[in-house]
Amino acid sequence: MVVDEITDGVRIAQLLSSEFDGREDPPLDSVAVVNADPDVESTEDGALAYELEHEGDDDPFAEVFVHPDRVRIELTGDVEAVERKAAESDIRVRPKAVRPPRVLVFVESGAEVKRAVDSVVESL
Repeated sequence: MVVDEITDGVRIAQLLSSEFDGREDPPLDSVAVVNADPDVESTEDGALAYELEHEGDDDPFAEVFVHPDRVRIELTGDVEAVERKAAESDIRVRPKAVRPPRVLVFVESGAEVKRAVDSVVESL
């Protein structure tokens, strides 16, 4: 049996976008994918693919960057809760030393998408 694992950053970003855009269970029912670049190409430093916005807020709470072999989500909000949930879910996560505080969540395969979404929910 052949097991295909999605490790292309662009494809992972597409899967994430579908989860954020398609889920209707709270609190994801009020999350929107905004400022999407449909022609984004991955870069080593990460290219901005889209942002996530919570309904009623003017500023995005997350930015999604595409790398050749992964996606990086930069989040504001309850960064400690995101770190805790990501660590519990075996998703690579680390704080970013900036003001206001941010946390980076790394999604390295399609299999991690749902767990990453659960981590992002913690920032809402």
